[in-house]
Amino acid sequence: MDWTLEVVIVPVSDLERSIAFYRDQIGFNLDHHTVNEHMTVAQLTPPGSGCSIVIGNLPSQTEMAPGSLKGLQLVVADAAKARAELIERGVDASEVTVFDERDGGTFFGFADPDGNTWAVQQLKVRGEKPLIPVEYRDRFGA
Repeated sequence: MDWTLEVVIVPVSDLERSIAFYRDQIGFNLDHHTVNEHMTVAQLTPPGSGCSIVIGNLPSQTEMAPGSLKGLQLVVADAAKARAELIERGVDASEVTVFDERDGGTFFGFADPDGNTWAVQQLKVRGEKPLIPVEYRDRFGA
């Protein structure tokens, strides 16, 4: 039986500011933004990922204090290029650090406006063999 991680709740204090940060600065796709009498939520997905983040005001989203989620991890094929893109979009990203010369040992980090922190790991193999094949992403918008 497969068990897939598909949604992570990220606690934030300002939904609109967080949507703008994750969509416009980090480059996540805004899958939906739902506002009604029961909830205000948004789901955003990093390009090429099968896992999304959800932000909003449902009880499961407000149990953690904004900024209390630490160490979420993204993976990219080229850390230097990814960092440069974020810096260009106004994100305060740390320097790229090589902890181990083998693939997977290079990282940098950033925080969202509330202080939730993210590590970005370089796995060059993702450029050669993405988790979600490019032809699927092109066809279905994943």
